[in-house]
Amino acid sequence: MYNKVILIGRLTADPELRFTPSGVPVARFTLAVNRPFNNKQGERETDFIDVVLWRGLAETCANNLKKGYMVAVDGRLQIRSYDDSQGVRRKAAEVVADNVRFLDRGRDSQYGQAAAQRSGEDELSEVPFTEDDLPF
Repeated sequence: MYNKVILIGRLTADPELRFTPSGVPVARFTLAVNRPFNNKQGERETDFIDVVLWRGLAETCANNLKKGYMVAVDGRLQIRSYDDSQGVRRKAAEVVADNVRFLDRGRDSQYGQAAAQRSGEDELSEVPFTEDDLPF
């Protein structure tokens, strides 16, 4: 079996960093990704895809990315179920990121400095986690 997702898009808002009860960092952001074709009106539509990041990758992205930045994300698709406030069972699809590449080098001075401090590599290391780390 194989579960691999690769996306390139722009953040719709600054990443949100939280911590699990055991202190593990977890960040989330939504990525706007254009579809590769035009609709009947000749316009490109956009998908808004939720991305989850863990541990060091979560902290690095939360500290260095902002709304509008372009990134490449690779990871796996995860479908989870939950009960909403009315007790209705819902499903959510999200990408759990293994790697994030920052594609907007030099966009502003703070971002450019942070990107340069990563030993010249664009790819962040993989971040393993277990089901015990999930905040839900």
